[in-house]
Amino acid sequence: MTGSAGPPPIEWKLSQVFGEHQPEASSEDIQEADLLSALDFDESGNYFATGDRGGRIVVFERAAETPRRASDSNAQYRFLTEFQSHEPEFDYLKSLEIEEKINSIRWCRGVMGCKLLLSTNDKTIKLWKVYGKKIKAVSNMNLEASRVGGVCGGTHGVMGAPWVTAPTAAGERVLRLPQVSTCERVVTATPKRTFSNAHAYHINSIALCCDGESFLSGDDLRLNLWNLNVNTSSFTVVDLKPSSMEALSKVITSADFHPTHCSTFLYACSRGVVRIGDMRSAALCDTAMKQFEVADDPSSRSFFSEITSSISSARFSRDGRYIVTRDYLAVRVWDVQMESRPLHTFPVHEHLRPRLCDLYERDCIFDKFEACFSHDGKHLLTGSYDNCFHMLSREGPQSDVVLEASQTPYSRLPRQSRGRGASGGTESAAVDFGRRTLHAAFHPTQNLFAVAATSTLYIFNS
Repeated sequence: MTGSAGPPPIEWKLSQVFGEHQPEASSEDIQEADLLSALDFDESGNYFATGDRGGRIVVFERAAETPRRASDSNAQYRFLTEFQSHEPEFDYLKSLEIEEKINSIRWCRGVMGCKLLLSTNDKTIKLWKVYGKKIKAVSNMNLEASRVGGVCGGTHGVMGAPWVTAPTAAGERVLRLPQVSTCERVVTATPKRTFSNAHAYHINSIALCCDGESFLSGDDLRLNLWNLNVNTSSFTVVDLKPSSMEALSKVITSADFHPTHCSTFLYACSRGVVRIGDMRSAALCDTAMKQFEVADDPSSRSFFSEITSSISSARFSRDGRYIVTRDYLAVRVWDVQMESRPLHTFPVHEHLRPRLCDLYERDCIFDKFEACFSHDGKHLLTGSYDNCFHMLSREGPQSDVVLEASQTPYSRLPRQSRGRGASGGTESAAVDFGRRTLHAAFHPTQNLFAVAATSTLYIFNS
């Protein structure tokens, strides 16, 4: 009898595409304002939102399922609403332009049938209320239908139009009373609260606390704790600003709250370090409760080592047991209880190491790729170039599968099953660095995810 080979690998299939298809040769023709810059599912998975460099947010909702399409794997989404979240501004005190680009989006707990959404650009965080609004109109007017336009099944009048009354059985005419009726229902978004003037540097991340009442906002040197109901003050929980800026050696690049412990959070630094802080131990958590760092190998150090080791994304798994980090060259999974070394290392861009000098000249070495866990923590998702992304598995024979985001059914790039330490990817000589898949998000309860490739959104399911 042979031993068990483990569960078969999941087959991921393209489900939906939102946005215009961009041919391979037209990556430079995409308008910068249309590039997607943020993506997030809500806690139920019935809604997700995207933000772009033009400051716009688009909200999608899960379509009602039909008997023929009732399985979770066939979930379909549809456009719900779009609104302008941020506008370009100018800081006259610092003579600095503030972009409208959406840096991060996070869903909050809804109230009274409304959805709440946090969004931020470099300086200002906004809390948006997304809700259905009834459009009402006056109907049942005493006017000729031919003289005025119909609204909601009735007519509405203009000054000077002749009155027409309905005759009764006795031949008398009766004056009808106009009625106010619901004409249609539209979904709209209104700003509920604005959180500003608390960050001297560019905001790179926001993270919602599991208590549903507070959130973290992080810039290059500080993490601030806010209450969703109070926008006049915040508390600084991490402050890395030295007394002299000449002594600055690292900056904060990402932050996340623990999914079940409202006092625990993590933040990542540009030196490849992830720290966990606990607000129960101190009001200012500059000294980390736990620290995760890959040991430096002097033999492999180069001019680019400090740049490539900068962590662009750090997230907890949904159970809070693991942490996933993404730097330019690799994805790492850490056990919260083991600080000495990562559990898994996936060198997704190891094939680009010989071209780091070229990537530095193109500024591609500063691209910030996100990484996230699946709902069960068994898979990880991160982006790459050529509109490709990596589906990484912590279990099973195929640890790294490269898929391409395109409007045609996805293309599985030719790969061999290899161990966890093997490098992956396509040949670097043929890589199109203009077609990047920077942002990705997993559904909170199902094998479904969304990836943003330049200006197009792709949804895959199993």
